[in-house]
Amino acid sequence: MTQATTMTVRLNATLSDFVASNASEDGAYENVSEYMRDLIRRDMQRKEEQAFERLKAELGNAFAAPEAAYRPLTAADVVARNRKGAVKSTGAQSA
Repeated sequence: MTQATTMTVRLNATLSDFVASNASEDGAYENVSEYMRDLIRRDMQRKEEQAFERLKAELGNAFAAPEAAYRPLTAADVVARNRKGAVKSTGAQSA
């Protein structure tokens, strides 16, 4: 497991006031660290949800394609196709 990290964040007055109002006795969080951890977790969750939505869209497109658009592939075909794509995207040469 990774060790905890201490970070310093510089905020302007407006952002600092906003954070202070959320991390106080009257706020939703007991302290700034708790607030920041929650914000980071929410951002992580948002990114995971976006990736899932992209996957669902791709699968939706695939399932919407007509049957004639499909062609049988072996595992070797898929590996070869992916290697070609990796070479094109990185500019690397295959061995």
